[in-house]
Amino acid sequence: MIEQLQDKQRKLIASIKNVKYIRTQYSFINSDERLIGLIGARGVGKTTLLLQYLAQYSLDEALYFSADDISIANFGIIEIVEEFYKLGGRKVVIDEVHMFKDWAGHIKNIYDFFPDLTIRISGSSMLNILIQSYDLSRRIVVKELDKLTFKEYFEIKHNVKLLSFSLENILSNHTNISFDLTQKYPMLYKEFKSYLTMGCYPYFNSSKTIESFNSKLFNSIEKIIYEDIPATNKIKFENLSVFKKLMYKVVASKVPYQVKIDTLAKDLGISEPTLYTYLEILNKTGIFRSIHKFSAKQTKKPEKLFFKNTNILQSISTDLQIATDVGTTRETYFVSCFKDIYYSDIGDFKVGDIIFEVGGKNKSFEQIKDINKSYLALDIDSGTHKNKVPLWLFGFLY
Repeated sequence: MIEQLQDKQRKLIASIKNVKYIRTQYSFINSDERLIGLIGARGVGKTTLLLQYLAQYSLDEALYFSADDISIANFGIIEIVEEFYKLGGRKVVIDEVHMFKDWAGHIKNIYDFFPDLTIRISGSSMLNILIQSYDLSRRIVVKELDKLTFKEYFEIKHNVKLLSFSLENILSNHTNISFDLTQKYPMLYKEFKSYLTMGCYPYFNSSKTIESFNSKLFNSIEKIIYEDIPATNKIKFENLSVFKKLMYKVVASKVPYQVKIDTLAKDLGISEPTLYTYLEILNKTGIFRSIHKFSAKQTKKPEKLFFKNTNILQSISTDLQIATDVGTTRETYFVSCFKDIYYSDIGDFKVGDIIFEVGGKNKSFEQIKDINKSYLALDIDSGTHKNKVPLWLFGFLY
């Protein structure tokens, strides 16, 4: 069994030998931590990052296998690891671990049984729930791998290394930063438009056409709905169609979808508590991004629903032959640049104590003219006004 897995491992590592770009999360994966969980949506590059980590070791030192491999179910995770350990191996990487039944209990056992074993696992963002339920929280360190930022996309495509900036730096110095970057890279703004359509996932680099890219993205979404969600949640197969109905509603609305829980639950034929659960699942699996209204009293009801990134929005809109609203695309991109962001009655969004209005080059300050800490995030290549920030530049945040 080990030899078969090693043969697959050798071929997989050879398949990524031409991938020179290493994402910043690599240093964390390559740390001295014994057990690290790499979570994230399908397609964001988890497997590639793990194979890059493995490439520094010989086949005798480190073993890779994916838990969605049908042969793994017949042997079991513990049995495979134990056999490799007896052969002298001390590093194990298990991909798509959530596809193995009761995986958390198995990981806990191999962590406890083999104290000098280094373990790396990857899986759906829903892993956090199961980690807590199996008391893995004090054993594992979790790192999330998100979509490619616009900066990362540009670096990969043009083989360059660019600086990242804090939000404070962008807001105070965006005129100089955007001018310098667009002068040095005249194609930058054009590339931003390409990124919005097919740049959030590393496989853009191996997709010769938008049709090819969309096919891979649809495949990932299908696997999330029909494999990842059932593997990490007790949901009947016949109920999975609700997720697709919800995605259709968000696309069909064209503008950012305003959530009315009672109406939406009735339309989908499910209870309100079930709808809240489903929205949480779609958020965690990397399809949706729920935005709550900023308020002193926070509620679990989201104000608006966005897709997790513009590539999902554009691809599903194309598939359903529904025109995408440019304003929704801009807002979806802006939201995707921040981990903590709220919907605001004044302007569009609130980040910390700053109000943002998102729009095209002709957008005015009318809605936020009386707000001190407020900015326009505009779809422009560069700007000269201190409160008009190029939208693309938020893709350079660290």
